[in-house]
Order: sequence, then structure tokens, then C-alpha cells
Amino acid sequence: MLEADLILTGGTILTLDEKDSRIYGGALAVGGDTIVAVGPGKEICRRFTAKKVIDTTNFLVMPGLVNCHTHAAMTCFRGLADDRELMDWLNNFIFPAEARNANPDLAYWGSLLACAEMIRSGTTTFSDMYIFENETAQAARQAKMRCLIGEVLFDFPSPNIKSPEEGIAYTRRLIEKWASDPLINIMVEPHSLYTCSSELLRRSHELALEYGVPLATHLLENQGELEQLRNKFGKRATEYLQDLGLLTERFVAFHCVYMDEDDIRIFADHGCKVVHNPESNMKLASGVAPITSMLRSGITVGLGTDGCASNNNLDMMQEMDSAAKLEKAVRFNPRAMSARTVLRMATCNGARVLGMEDRIGILKEGMKADIIVIDLDRPHLTPVYDEYSTIVYAAKGSDVTTVIINGTIVMEDGRLLTINEDESMEEVNRIALKVKESMG
Repeated sequence: MLEADLILTGGTILTLDEKDSRIYGGALAVGGDTIVAVGPGKEICRRFTAKKVIDTTNFLVMPGLVNCHTHAAMTCFRGLADDRELMDWLNNFIFPAEARNANPDLAYWGSLLACAEMIRSGTTTFSDMYIFENETAQAARQAKMRCLIGEVLFDFPSPNIKSPEEGIAYTRRLIEKWASDPLINIMVEPHSLYTCSSELLRRSHELALEYGVPLATHLLENQGELEQLRNKFGKRATEYLQDLGLLTERFVAFHCVYMDEDDIRIFADHGCKVVHNPESNMKLASGVAPITSMLRSGITVGLGTDGCASNNNLDMMQEMDSAAKLEKAVRFNPRAMSARTVLRMATCNGARVLGMEDRIGILKEGMKADIIVIDLDRPHLTPVYDEYSTIVYAAKGSDVTTVIINGTIVMEDGRLLTINEDESMEEVNRIALKVKESMG
């Protein structure tokens, strides 16, 4: 028999592969950081023995969820400035709170708490844009989470970066520092078109090209931004990006609520990717992104929670449910955004958005072992007629019992193994007291 490090056996395996294969009474073998076999339980257990075997009978085994856009350290600002419009929220509350409080301590503890929250709800990979991202990388490494992160770049100073030149240099150092890490990946992230000059956008693009990493930004998040950019550029924001040469297969845009059919065509022609953040868009009353049209045009769309200051949680299970139901409601079409479509946005298509489709998002031989186990023995998950519908419309983050990232068990039977969550909560509460004092 072949020797594996871990076998999960007896459960329903949702592979999310090209054929949407579902294996009932299946098993999965892991060797090191890689899936070495997936198939019927009897066959896998006949071929492999393992140091550790997890019985997943009456559980569902599937790829870990991919949160394609968040601001992890903003757990420290959860609930700080609710029920406000985007620009009021950003300019009058969030930017001032960050200016007075953001530092390496906040970035590390806020990010570590975010990792605990994400692992508990089944997220194994997250994409992050914030300040002091080296500390976020350190927190992700402590948690043993996979991530794709970048320092937010502005024309004006941030608490970490005093100029665009410093921002580019800091990002370059991040890329080189973490280049060989198996879990920490870096991208280039200018904040938006209304906070970054054409020169900063060009330099960001050049840096991304130099290292072959993604370039990502917020884009057309609300009506006010659409009008501001149209007046500023005298053309579509997408045409402006196209003229700058930024639109490539590595370009990722967050939100895209106010893209019309011409914008969608431009993105589709260039192979650009989009991240949908429905709960944040709803909470800030920004609008509803035209996701059905994007998907119809062939754009790859991932799903993200955005940060805890505008959501206010990092639960991708909840985000899937919201994404599916919101699209149906605004399109008056119950067939819009099927459960299958949404679950793929949160797994294999999310991996494609981040340029990681060769590693994660699917359970099959040769892929990295990023796996979650969901307990189906719950009243709200009984009975199961269709696994996709059950996960998207009925499951909760708290139904996730075991999480494996890169072959390492980071949560087992609901117990976090890589993070002291009590300590993380205590530290974030300590930071929150300072935030309250600073905001009066």
C-alpha cells in the first residue's frame, strides 16, 4: 500500500472539477501539501494507508472557500461607522480612524483575528488590500492561511507610506521578501482611480508586469464615483484604464457596480477579472453590480466579503447566500445566479481571479490540499437533495468543523490549532478602546 499523511473517508466529496463530480462515500488522500488521490472510499482505502484518518461519514468535503477581496485588519473597526453612504463613511470616518490608529500592532492583531474568523467559516485563501501589509503577511503565516495581499497605494500619505514612491518601493520589498513562501503571495494594489494619479497607476502596472503578479483596484463602486471619474477624465473609467495600458488578464477590479454593457465588453475583450462584494454594496447602498451580464460576457467573477467595517463579517457562506438571492431579486429571475454558479465563484473561479487556479479551488490529484469539512448532521441541513443548494442557501459558517490548508490541519472538530483566538480578541478589544478614544 502507498503511504499518505492524511485520509478523509466516508463523506460526500464535492470536487468542483470541470465535470462537477460528486463522490458519495468518497475518500481523499493527502501527501505533504498535495492531494494525491480522490475517489470512492473503498478504492482509496485499499490503495493508501495514512498516519491520520478522519471519518467524514455524514459530512460534506469540498474545496476551501476563496475570499477574493477584504481588508483583514479592519476587524478593529467593525461597527465603527455603520449606516452611512460610501464617501461619507470613507472620508469622514474610516480615513480619520486609520490616520489616528493604524500601526503595525493594529495590522497584525486585526489580521490575526480576521484569519480566525475566516478559518472558522471555511475560508482557506483570502485576498487583502490594506496598510502595513507585512504585518498581515506575518499574521497569515502564523495562522497558516493562504493569501494574496498588497499594500494600498495612494497619491497622499497613509499611516505607513508617505509618498507614491515609498509605496512602490514598499510593495517591491514585499514581493521580494515573500517570493519563496508557499502560502504568502503579493500583488500590486493602487486604491482607486479617484485616489491615484495616472502616473501612480502606470508605475503600479509596470511593477506588476516586472514580477508577473496581479494588479488590483477598487472600480466604479457607487454612482458618485462614476460621475466624478467621468467628469475628471472626459471618458469612461474603463476607457481611461485601457488607454493607460492597464487592462490585461492579470487586472482585477473590486465591486464594478456601475459598469454598463460597453464597460463589460471592454473588460471581457481584455480578459480582466471582477470581484463581487454584494453585502458591502448593499450595506453602503452603493447599488447592485451587473453580475449576470458579466458572466454572460465570459468575465471571470469571484466573490469577496470586503472588510469588517462595511459588511460586518468575513463569512463567505453568508456572502454566497446574499449573492445568489440579491441577483434573483433585482433581475426578477429565479434562475439568475444559480447555487452552482455562486459556489464556483467562491471556489474554483475565485482561484482563477487570483491567478491560483493551478493550485486551489478544485479537489483533484495534484492540487494543493485546501479542504473544508461541513457537518451535515444539523436540522437546517436536513435533508440534502442537492449539495450546491444546501451549501449556498442553508449552510452557515459555523457548520464548518475541520479546515485543512496546504496539507496542514488548522482547525479540527471546531478547534483552532494555529491561532489563540482568545488572545486575538483580547488584543483587538484593547485596540478598539484606543480607537473609541481617538474618535471622541
